[in-house]
Amino acid sequence: MLAVIPARAGSKGLPGKNILPLLGKPLIAYTIEAALAAHSLGRVIVSTDGDDIANIARSAGADVIMRPAEFATDTSTTEEALLHVLDTLRAEGSPEPEFVVTLEPTSPLRTAATIDRCVMKAREHDASSVMTVLPDTSNFGRLDGDLFVPLDPDAPRRRQLRPPLYAEASVVWVTRTTTLRERRSVLAERIYAVTVDATEAIDINTGLDFAIAESALRDQQEGH
Repeated sequence: MLAVIPARAGSKGLPGKNILPLLGKPLIAYTIEAALAAHSLGRVIVSTDGDDIANIARSAGADVIMRPAEFATDTSTTEEALLHVLDTLRAEGSPEPEFVVTLEPTSPLRTAATIDRCVMKAREHDASSVMTVLPDTSNFGRLDGDLFVPLDPDAPRRRQLRPPLYAEASVVWVTRTTTLRERRSVLAERIYAVTVDATEAIDINTGLDFAIAESALRDQQEGH
């Protein structure tokens, strides 16, 4: 099973975020460590256009495939990076993997157990794609001008009584390689889900996200 960690050097919201020190360790190292600890994964590859990221990734135990500039722009997609990795491996003579597991480096609280649960779900259902989701019992709605229109007008007022809705969580995606190539997407038409909690779903895109992740990791380390 192939894992790909897409880690572009450029970041507008939080410059250099993929290698910023989080409790003394580069951010990307948390994802590499979780991937290497997962029983379901074989090769772990970091796709990057940054030399600093590449050096840190190799030191943490991952393989690296350098990404061309054309796949590392502000408008480049994760799928372009994944397909470049697959094409590079094919050109090297490596066999095509059955699945690609995508692990964004901005989810440092992801566990190896969750990666394994996602891969198991894909195998159990012979799925084309699996993604992590976060349950939410908020009262969602849309705005009609200044008027709030709830999506479920009959939802109970008490949060504890509402059936949850689910949001995509950028923790793990498992995609059948043929599906990725055909659809150029990590998501198939039918998507199986694995739930995660709010802590594991923390996704770092801003300085506030970084501070929240740092606090959550410190609590974990101190056994809170």
